Amino acid sequence: MRSLATVCLSGTLEEKLTAAARAGFDGVEIFENDLVASPWSPSEIRARCADLGLSIELYQPFRDFEDVPAAVFAANLHRAERKFELMRDLGADLLLVCSSVSPDGLGDDDLAAEQLHALAGRAAQHGLRIAYEALAWGRYVNTWDHSWRIVRTADHPALGLCLDSFHVLSRTPDVSGIAEVPGDKLFFVQLADAPHLDMDVLQWSRHHRLFPGQGAFDLPGFTNLVRRTGYEGPLSLEVFNDVYRQADPGSTAVDAMRSLLDLQDRCGDDVVPPAAELASIAFAQLTAHSSDTEIALASLGFTRHANHRTSPVRLWRQGAATLLVTTGTSPGEISGLGLESADPSASARRAAALLAPELPSDSGTFTVADPDGLSLTFCPPDDTWPAVFLPTGEAEEDGIGLTGIDHVALGQPFDRFDEVALFYRSVLGLRPHDDTEYAAPFGLVRSRSLVRAGVHVVLTRPLLRRGDWAPHVPDPQHIAFATDDIFATAEAFRACGGSALSIPDNYYDDLEARLALSAELLASLREFGLQYDRDDSGGEFFHFSTPMVGSRVFFEIAQRVGGYSGVGAANAPVRMAAHRRLRGHLTETASSSG
Repeated sequence: MRSLATVCLSGTLEEKLTAAARAGFDGVEIFENDLVASPWSPSEIRARCADLGLSIELYQPFRDFEDVPAAVFAANLHRAERKFELMRDLGADLLLVCSSVSPDGLGDDDLAAEQLHALAGRAAQHGLRIAYEALAWGRYVNTWDHSWRIVRTADHPALGLCLDSFHVLSRTPDVSGIAEVPGDKLFFVQLADAPHLDMDVLQWSRHHRLFPGQGAFDLPGFTNLVRRTGYEGPLSLEVFNDVYRQADPGSTAVDAMRSLLDLQDRCGDDVVPPAAELASIAFAQLTAHSSDTEIALASLGFTRHANHRTSPVRLWRQGAATLLVTTGTSPGEISGLGLESADPSASARRAAALLAPELPSDSGTFTVADPDGLSLTFCPPDDTWPAVFLPTGEAEEDGIGLTGIDHVALGQPFDRFDEVALFYRSVLGLRPHDDTEYAAPFGLVRSRSLVRAGVHVVLTRPLLRRGDWAPHVPDPQHIAFATDDIFATAEAFRACGGSALSIPDNYYDDLEARLALSAELLASLREFGLQYDRDDSGGEFFHFSTPMVGSRVFFEIAQRVGGYSGVGAANAPVRMAAHRRLRGHLTETASSSG
């Protein structure tokens, strides 16, 4: 059974329940704040959940109960009785009790066990159970094994353990002992991922949790340990995240379900079809004004190879590098990718199982949408998919030496980054290669490469939304073409009328100081506006960029030497500043001439 805590989503309780049901969840945890703010009575919430096909698996949280003086304990029992009455109307039979952070706590494990035993006895009289959870910031009880010792000492059939992966993995490096917990004493399991952060654990938990597969925790290992106990209850997501609690609850719930399906897949469950092999990026698709784009492609040595039979789409080619250009009013954006799949129908089945929306596609291909609306088309390996295009008959040019698409970089809104990254990893089977943050002209930018065979996608995002004044180039995207000889390609590009983005002399002076490049190499880099990077193993990356085509997209030409696997992220701030400077100059020129 798959469950979702209402605290994961934004909106009212009514909206959260609807979103969870539509995403395919079987049950929910009702968070107390959501119930308190709802105009529905507990019995009406119960009825609504039943109508949606949702069970109510847990009511939470009940705080600061145990290990307190007698007078406080009596008041806490009264408080608990009121919650038991509410739960009876709600139709929930399990109450989550968090380890105490109260200043009234005495630090006495035996007293905590005695009081939890009494609470469980009261709950049992109502047909209810208690799941005790160690908060990672609990005053005295803050590790899972400590909470388990107290549950064992209390020894009541209506009292069991709740394990929350965040509270467990943020505090305890070795969690192998979980497998020794009897399954009938493990009452509930909550799952959350998180990035590695060096900060107060309470702030880490309340603001930076992620869905499984989006962070750094070993959740497959944790989940498999839980299964070794014999636990048969729900796997439930409980994720506190500032972005999720402001985002559309429908898309967040789908993201949550995809993360849970992906986790089960990584645990070896047969819940989604396997990912078919992907060989390369068969094509990239642009939506843009045709005139500007065609001028740029001609300078890159592309030939307009064919036109789509029924749509305003033109196919441009140079060797194995293929672009589809859709004429539109858009100022320019990457609107789709074609991926060469060993089995396009299998790729589509996996995508559907992981909740990717299906889009109309040409015969022989299958197309889905990523969370940002980009189309992904699975193409057969025999290159038959262009049959829906009519050749133009134009003579093929020699080109400038481009051999294919090296990678594609997609700018993401900061609040969609983790969702899109999970999509590409789970649906396409791409693997994160590196995470990088760099200081761009308008703040920090986060970059993540996802790679599988010849498919390399780079996601970038600003860590905060930019102010309206800043970007002449909002959320830039680019398509990087590969070449085997960057200097010959740069010279041919220039001969075709192309102009590389201007890189300042300060950049080359810094290269010389940092990497001690030869004078001859530095002179060649300067001449053609090339940028350079070198990794720790000696691999090299040569690349240059074009000006923007429209307001958002540019092209890059790259050569990899010696097994270099990055994308030259260290050079991005220089390139971004150059694009900003050029676009600002063009804007000022247009204004003065108008």
